[in-house]
Amino acid sequence: MSRLASHAARLTVDLSALQDNWRLLNARNAPGAAGAVIKADAYGIGIEVAAPALHKAGCRTFFVAHVSEAVRARAALPEAEIFVLNGLAAGEIDVYGAARLSPVLGSLDEITAWEGYRAANPAAEPAALHVDTGMNRLGIRPDMLRELIASGYLPRADIGLLMSHFVSSEVENDAVTARQIAEFGALAEVIQDAEKAIQVAGKSNHRTRLSLCNSSGHFTLAAGRYNLSRPGYALYGGNPTPGKKNPMRQVIRLEAPVIQVLRVPASETVGYSSNFVAMRDSVIATLSCGYADGYPRNGGSKPSRAGGYAIIAGHECPFAGNVSMDLITLDITHLPEGSVKAGDYALLIGDGLDIDRVGASAGTIGYEILTNLGRRYERIAAGV
Repeated sequence: MSRLASHAARLTVDLSALQDNWRLLNARNAPGAAGAVIKADAYGIGIEVAAPALHKAGCRTFFVAHVSEAVRARAALPEAEIFVLNGLAAGEIDVYGAARLSPVLGSLDEITAWEGYRAANPAAEPAALHVDTGMNRLGIRPDMLRELIASGYLPRADIGLLMSHFVSSEVENDAVTARQIAEFGALAEVIQDAEKAIQVAGKSNHRTRLSLCNSSGHFTLAAGRYNLSRPGYALYGGNPTPGKKNPMRQVIRLEAPVIQVLRVPASETVGYSSNFVAMRDSVIATLSCGYADGYPRNGGSKPSRAGGYAIIAGHECPFAGNVSMDLITLDITHLPEGSVKAGDYALLIGDGLDIDRVGASAGTIGYEILTNLGRRYERIAAGV
């Protein structure tokens, strides 16, 4: 590492693990295929890093949230299918055509605008249609979808995909999920019947693909799997089966350098707000990483609650007080004398400290840990 990078925490992205995770999910959605959700900069690891690796593994369909992300994804994926989950960006409909992007339409206004655009630009990519089966966030209501099917809108506008979004598929035997699966299944039958009738009449060979399953659905559900699944969190190592052993490989590893080791006499405090009080003569290691790097401030310890941990010299060491903007302090008193020195690295994410555990220790979720991964890290792509 160069001297200029010696203060930076080191983020290693294991692309072979990312690829293996996609292959597992793809196999579990057979005979359908798995796409890949690469929104939020591929959950923090980088669109330009993740997307080509996933494409190399065999993924051909990708989902982002914003059209700006889609443009970046297109630059990295010249031949892939790219869907924009947040629909049509106001005033930027031409960007979808120029970059060969597919909007996920979720309102009557978007549906009308896209139909007009497609009429004038028949070479534009097919759009997706989002039906709301219970999330009440984006998407049209099922009754509106039935009207659109009856009117022949789907083949007329060349809708290539129908999707919905689970509320709580990570919870086994969840009643809301069961209702969503039943609702979506009934709508799928209506679409398929309408398309068969059109085909018999010789008017169109249009087929609408179906997508419902997310990361957790691959493992917790016996139903709800269709042509295309949309895994996100599990691709990046998150546990799609909370409370059970994680079937996914870890993708990221975060290590921060020790920049100072100091002795703190008993009864003195460490850090802002005096949230750590040395109960004995203590040894504190200070790491070059903090909330400005995306590590959550709430990961710090307080007298009323334990905080996060790091692994150093093969041992777990608790945080001593607050996570600061640029620094984290560890209590290493229990380690052998002299076993830690400036320049050593402490592991903040990886091995036994997976993203779900790190999220829980900070009172949040692993998704937030991933998507907040900072810009100051020395980033290393490994495994491919």
